[in-house]
Amino acid sequence: MSFWGDYDMGPFVLTLALLTALMVYVGRRQALTSVGGVTRNLHSLPSYYGYYLAICSLGPVLLIAIVWMSFEPSLLRTYVLNELGEPAAALSGPERQVLMSDIAGLVKGSVVSQTNSLREQGLVLYTNAHRVSRSFFVTLAIIAMISGFILACRKITPAYRARNFVERTMQTFLFLCSTVAVLTTIGIVLSLIFESLRFFEKVPLMDFLFGLHWSPQTALRSGQVGSSGAFGAVPLFAGTLLITALAMVVAVPIGLFSAIYLSDYASLRFRRVAKPLLEILAGVPTVVYGFFAALTIAPAIRGFGEQFGLNVASESALAAGLVMGVMIIPFVSSLSDDVINAVPQSLRDASLGLGATKSETIKNI
Repeated sequence: MSFWGDYDMGPFVLTLALLTALMVYVGRRQALTSVGGVTRNLHSLPSYYGYYLAICSLGPVLLIAIVWMSFEPSLLRTYVLNELGEPAAALSGPERQVLMSDIAGLVKGSVVSQTNSLREQGLVLYTNAHRVSRSFFVTLAIIAMISGFILACRKITPAYRARNFVERTMQTFLFLCSTVAVLTTIGIVLSLIFESLRFFEKVPLMDFLFGLHWSPQTALRSGQVGSSGAFGAVPLFAGTLLITALAMVVAVPIGLFSAIYLSDYASLRFRRVAKPLLEILAGVPTVVYGFFAALTIAPAIRGFGEQFGLNVASESALAAGLVMGVMIIPFVSSLSDDVINAVPQSLRDASLGLGATKSETIKNI
């Protein structure tokens, strides 16, 4: 359950965009009016005054929304569990998570694992609390926007350095974005380290590295069916290597030969068209390749095998290897093309001058 997940935020984003455009127009108009339309009497361009008004009016709203998005889910969860009282306190940690997940499903109208009085009571508590929270957020956001608008309008004068403020704000924003990117990477690494340490507290390292069976199933509650798990990673390593080998069998010849053709045989016009088209494959998300492999390639391979009396599973490594090979063709082709073009033209001319053919020059030079 999250602030953005329980409601459609499309109207909020659209309203924010429209208000931004309105603030830019009002700020620009006010700056021009203060000098009678003579732009040279302003310290900054009129558009900077519009940006200044938009930042001062809507910046606080965005900050409040970010804080609300960060803390509201945990606060609502704590409130609901406290109000449910002893029945919720008697549950274990995983059971409380299941309870809150079911309440979230009831809020969204989804089908949940089970429905009882405790979950229905939690639904009423969460809905009422979330309605109050949302009303308080909207009220606070409107007050912050109006206050920022009034204060900014008072500062819009011909001598005010709006450009300096906007540029400093954008510089600070870009710095924060880069900091968030770095901290996110550090957080991911630390999370992997801590979760790995917790994992190896329960699963011996040797069993993980040399185990021959992989069945990652753990029990959330006592007596759960199918709760015995095995965490041997050898099947994972073997499957990864097998899929990698199949992918390289597909990608290396196609990528290398396409690079040779584009760099030495294709005309300049064809190269200008074919190379970008080939590199478009690198921009396709990996999940799209996986979806295509699961719904198209795997059933096709299974049907092809059945024609010869072979029992080919839909989740075979062949489908994954073929699709992954197509996925990495642009990388192999681009790398090979860079390597081929890095050969000095003088060496090519010398080879051809000594009587070598173009194919011999490509293979040997």
